Amino acid sequence: MTSTGIRLHAPAPGWNIDADVVVVGSGVAGLTAALRCESAGLTTVVVTKARLDDGSTRWAQGGIAAALGEGDTPEQHLDDTLVAGAGLCDEDAVRILVTEGPDAVRRLIATGAHFDESEEGGLELTREGGHHRRRIAHAGGDATGAEISRALVEAVRARGMRTIENALVLDLLTDADGRTAGVTLHVMGEGQHDGVGAVHAPAVVLATGGMGQVFSATTNPSVSTGDGVALALRAGAEVSDLEFVQFHPTVLFLGADAEGQQPLVSEAVRGEGAHLVDADGVRFMVGQHELAELAPRDIVAKGIMRRMQEQDVEHMFLDARHFGAAMWEHRFPTILAACRAHGIDPVTEPVPVAPAAHYASGGVRTDSRGRTTVPGLYACGEVACTGVHGANRLASNSLLEGLVYAERIVTDIAASRAGDALHARVPAPVEHPERPAHPLLAPEARFAIQRVMTDGAGVLRSAESLEKAADQLQRLHSEARDALDENGKTAEPGVDTWEATNLLCVARVLVAAARQREETRGCHWRDDHADRDDANWRRHIVVRLNPDRTLALHTTDTADFPPTRQHHQEQ
Repeated sequence: MTSTGIRLHAPAPGWNIDADVVVVGSGVAGLTAALRCESAGLTTVVVTKARLDDGSTRWAQGGIAAALGEGDTPEQHLDDTLVAGAGLCDEDAVRILVTEGPDAVRRLIATGAHFDESEEGGLELTREGGHHRRRIAHAGGDATGAEISRALVEAVRARGMRTIENALVLDLLTDADGRTAGVTLHVMGEGQHDGVGAVHAPAVVLATGGMGQVFSATTNPSVSTGDGVALALRAGAEVSDLEFVQFHPTVLFLGADAEGQQPLVSEAVRGEGAHLVDADGVRFMVGQHELAELAPRDIVAKGIMRRMQEQDVEHMFLDARHFGAAMWEHRFPTILAACRAHGIDPVTEPVPVAPAAHYASGGVRTDSRGRTTVPGLYACGEVACTGVHGANRLASNSLLEGLVYAERIVTDIAASRAGDALHARVPAPVEHPERPAHPLLAPEARFAIQRVMTDGAGVLRSAESLEKAADQLQRLHSEARDALDENGKTAEPGVDTWEATNLLCVARVLVAAARQREETRGCHWRDDHADRDDANWRRHIVVRLNPDRTLALHTTDTADFPPTRQHHQEQ
């Protein structure tokens, strides 16, 4: 796979740093990778879009899943993951996750993360949707992500690692042989380096998180604009399964017109016994699945949407009044505070909830070592598609995936450098093109993209809605492209225009894949193709960007991931 030659319109780098590895992102995946690289003796630079602790990890409420409880086994965890993934998980990838996961969690604890403990002194474990056992470790009741982020950030700072905060990554640099040579980035505000610069390194680890901001309402923070996926596409990497966006079933309903990041009501609330009910107090999930409210998330989201359609209402309710004030305050203090801040008291009234965009099961395609189809470019965490999640992520597998695959990436980088002197040298990147190859969108396009995606490619999709969305996105793309091709004009380079351009890139890929997948599977729901079609669609849709900015789509032969180019070369 060679680079597309497409880069964002941006000034040439005015400064540069040399390193062995640059890690882009500061969530559980990025900081785990950075710490392990440092321990392996690799000079590492961490680049993050906001502050070190501002990624999606700190918003994770429920916990981290691993077979740590008495009687639980990796095999049982594997079975639950495969069921949730609706026939599209790569079983080898899942087996890696569940077998290496328990020790990865123990290493996280050794790093300094403190999880809630039972009266007996062991880990206090809970259940979430799709799990047949209590295997979710949590911290601070419902503040697991915040605790993990705190521990990792403290460890990074204690080691004096070089970090570049408030920096938006722009594009991948490559050398004359097409190998990774670092990244360009733009540092916002005052600091040691301002403006556009570069980190030169033979290995780049993308851990940039998700792309929830492609929809109007999401649980994702404002920084989740798909930057890593867009960068990878421009670099020539393949992405897969982008149509599988998980809509969390229980997000606090703030009104039909609410936009931006919405408060999450963790699945762990249902794991502790809360019930989903309609306005009449009827539990509508009973009888729809053996686990009722604890069915996999796609099933619960669909159950809520169906009931909303039947009753022509905008939300359902989560009833946990029977918990009592003491349990709410001890087990779910963050959620309790968020609800009360919006005028709702879960202790005395049901909480209005509706599905909202939450997690991208797809992303940059990797192998079992986190390698993408571009030599030297790795990906882990939500930006990656390892094959673990299939068509629908099992609850609380995301933090575990970030841990396990980040560690595997570092093992591969260290082994590559030990066996290949070429990798040990900081490569010389090819010259920055004089003329921009990718037009930028005006900042206001962000909101247009979000409305298009919410209306046409949200929880419910159809051929008609997706065609309309594709046409509207293509119009935005064509207008920007034509202006650049005809007179060289494009929107002024800046964070807002770069983010809007990245959002359009990932939105186009998501809609293209969703149009091609003519079935309902996992969190991809086509109301014009209501059934799962294993004969034709138990396979992955892989997308890459052509040099002329069109999309190339193909499907895999099976549900297993084909090898990446780097793996292929080793055979």
